[in-house]
Amino acid sequence: MRGGVCLDATARSRKARILKARPLFGKRLIFGGTFALVHSRGRVHYLTMLQTMSHSDPGDLAKLGELILDIRVALLTTVDRDGRFHARPVQTLKVEADRTLWFFTDWSSPKVDELHHDVRVSLGYADSTKNVYVAVTGSGRLIRDSQKAKELWSIEQRAYYPEGPEDERLALLRVVIERAEYWIAPGRVSYIVAAVTAAVTGTPAGIIGENRKIE
Repeated sequence: MRGGVCLDATARSRKARILKARPLFGKRLIFGGTFALVHSRGRVHYLTMLQTMSHSDPGDLAKLGELILDIRVALLTTVDRDGRFHARPVQTLKVEADRTLWFFTDWSSPKVDELHHDVRVSLGYADSTKNVYVAVTGSGRLIRDSQKAKELWSIEQRAYYPEGPEDERLALLRVVIERAEYWIAPGRVSYIVAAVTAAVTGTPAGIIGENRKIE
């Protein structure tokens, strides 16, 4: 004791002041299994709540396929002859291991002319109830293949193609994935943790949840 003050308490207080003064950039802060990484971008500091974040690994493509088939309906965007984007909903019928996505469309659809002019396409999938989002870019090709159509066929397709898989109006759209990315946001608790952490550190959150890139 010195002057009624405990030396251990004084040392702890001094250490706390030093730690508080140190920059947090590059430090990991642990919050119940989820960690935060504080980093700097220019003069703005960001707090990134990470459960997992990386570029693609062998399991990412399989996970991508699961997410796509679970959501099923996407917004397909093509480019018309004037260079304008044209988006419309499409139903994903199959995801194959060779990065191929299959869809039905009509030979009279504007996308037929657009894909003959420019094969570039993008697909956006979203399930806001599960906080799952997928973005795909690739190349599209239209083909006529009654055998493949039979493989992809389901009874509800007769609403659009009354003659069945051999309907003359039925075209197959094959999209080869070139790049893809998906985001899976965590539950509300993780956002509360991020909010509290941001309030304590004064650092806004960047990415919260899981983000994977497939190239």
